Amino acid sequence: MSKAHVPDNHTTSYSVSDVARITGGSLTGPGRHVIRFLLIDSRKLLLPGQSLFFALRTNQNDGHRYIAGLLDKGVRCFVVDHVPEIPGTLPEDVCFIVVGNVLDALQKLASAHRRHYSYPVLAITGSNGKTVVKEWIFQALYDQYNIVRNPKSYNSQIGVPLSAWLMSGMHDMGVFEAGISRPGEMKKLAGVLRPDIGLFTNIGPAHDEGFSSREEKIREKLKLFEGCKALIYCSDSGEVASQVKKWHRTHQEVRLFSWGSHPGDDMQVVQKERTEDSTVVSVIYNDDMMMLSLPFVDGASVENALHTAAFMNYLGCDDATIIRKTSALQPVSMRLEMKEGLNNSIIINDSYNSDLHSLAIALDFMQSQTPHRRKKLILSDILQSGMPQRELYQEVSALVKSKNIDHLTGIGPNICEHAPVFDMPANFFPSTDAFIEQTSFHDYRNDAILLKGARAFEFERISNILQQKDHQTILEIDLDALVHNLNIYRSLLNPDARLMGIVKAFSYGSGSVEIARMLQYHNADYLAVAYADEGKELRRGGVRIPVVVMNPEVRTFDTLFSYDLEPEIYGLPLLERYSEATRQYIADHNGSDAPDQFPVHIKLDTGMHRLGFQAADIEGLLSLLGENSRIRVASVFSHLAASEDPAHDAFTRQQIALFDDITTYLQKELGYPFLRHICNTAAVSRFPGAHYDMVRIGIGLYGVSGDQAIAHLLRHVSSFRSV
Repeated sequence: MSKAHVPDNHTTSYSVSDVARITGGSLTGPGRHVIRFLLIDSRKLLLPGQSLFFALRTNQNDGHRYIAGLLDKGVRCFVVDHVPEIPGTLPEDVCFIVVGNVLDALQKLASAHRRHYSYPVLAITGSNGKTVVKEWIFQALYDQYNIVRNPKSYNSQIGVPLSAWLMSGMHDMGVFEAGISRPGEMKKLAGVLRPDIGLFTNIGPAHDEGFSSREEKIREKLKLFEGCKALIYCSDSGEVASQVKKWHRTHQEVRLFSWGSHPGDDMQVVQKERTEDSTVVSVIYNDDMMMLSLPFVDGASVENALHTAAFMNYLGCDDATIIRKTSALQPVSMRLEMKEGLNNSIIINDSYNSDLHSLAIALDFMQSQTPHRRKKLILSDILQSGMPQRELYQEVSALVKSKNIDHLTGIGPNICEHAPVFDMPANFFPSTDAFIEQTSFHDYRNDAILLKGARAFEFERISNILQQKDHQTILEIDLDALVHNLNIYRSLLNPDARLMGIVKAFSYGSGSVEIARMLQYHNADYLAVAYADEGKELRRGGVRIPVVVMNPEVRTFDTLFSYDLEPEIYGLPLLERYSEATRQYIADHNGSDAPDQFPVHIKLDTGMHRLGFQAADIEGLLSLLGENSRIRVASVFSHLAASEDPAHDAFTRQQIALFDDITTYLQKELGYPFLRHICNTAAVSRFPGAHYDMVRIGIGLYGVSGDQAIAHLLRHVSSFRSV
């Protein structure tokens, strides 16, 4: 097999023929393309000419659907399990690598790439704290090592190989987290990472349902560390410690490095004293006492900080460095925040993390959350990129232009030196001090401002100036938690079921436009609001996916028409008024600007007895629909009265059976297909046989579920804080 091009100080590049040989795929088309970027999400395209798209299949999506669109954007290289039919003539330079399993191919390529590098790799697993420990190790060691690590929490079967791909000759340490949800997965991730050092954070209930027992889950996670030189763990975590010792009987070559309260631990914790805003921990290492002042009081953060200190001890860091670095750890939750800024601006703070990949992620986030604002980027020098400076900033320039940034502010000597490559409105400053001294911050008005800086540039000083001063009482909304919950419910759905996100009542107090835009970005199929005015605000906020209005009022029909909103119809009188309104709308517009179809969503009353058509109303419903061919049924649904309560499961099944009977009859009589949905949040997990064509997720998206089998998997979206 030919060797990929891996310069000592550059990012890796592979020819397409290299990739085909590594993955065992069959290559059709020219193999001369050079690949530097791996792409799994068509929305996160960096440089089309150097990107390789993996058409992954999941329960909810198929990457092959997006190949035609990527061809239009200039992508020419694809890993597929079959060559799809694409309308028109394919470009002559397009190439496909056909493999048996696209995910396996991605992992094989990342594994081959990782073998090129001999610097130490730390792998972290456990139930909680993986991302925090990884980021805190980076915070503690970034000025001593050039560290490559997972972006955010890319720790899955897909995220780990994408993270390993970021390794380059400019780095001298890798720190990666890995998570699993079922047996067999960790062995694959171990083959990708091939770690030298392991760290096991702790064990908890997350993903328990994927394993026969907690012990099996620990044993599966320990497979990550086979072949390691050392494994760091906390002896006070009884379940973990017990399984680690059993595992070590057959892995004597691995050095165990334990920390905890036991006299035999390598790093012994002898005392913890909590103050108002910190925890002072006394530890003994190599017979020396060390006092750590950790800037946290909660147990999870203290544990994660001590994992960090244990790793630093293992590396041989001196006491003074460990004390200084652990006392300065920053909460990871502050690493990407969106806040109100001065003069009606929005501030997106992603400082302390600056590389090309994370810049693309942050720009995508700004694009999805602030579509109608002027977009301004304040960017520091990108450090430790592993690329020649001119090439790096040429790629930054291309990326920034592709994301439609209106203005760039560059801060740092390197970006200043390469200012000519930025063909866009921009200004440059040699330092953060110079920027603050020479800038009139009142010029930032009605803007979306992304702060993206390396840690050394102290962009928190800029953030403090630009953002409105925090109130002592705030409601904090965690959009990452929202996406996490969305994916939990998606993992439960039948393969063909769609998902409607409920964003009524200001998204249960979480911010309807922001929540809706995030759901849209992550491919929710429908949204639902209570009133037309809510839908109007979503449209004004850049939401384009279908929006259902659950309580349409006659006086707001014009709003429905003007903003392309789809009403819930729950009775014959409402349908009559809506039908009259559509005819009047068509007449007023002389038919020219009126839509061909007016989609509606028919609600059935199957037993809740609040609103909806009953079985006796169905003939009247069909008669009215037959009188106005422009009204088309987009979906028929019902609401379960007690789907969360096992005591009423018999009644719930009666509702589902009645719903099935009525909708089957409607499909036959209407003569065209429509979506059927009856499952609310609770029913998704408790009645998987009733997913039909779509489910509606409401409070579950925000981290609330009455089903204990699901509740422990969810993350709370809202945090209310007051002093």
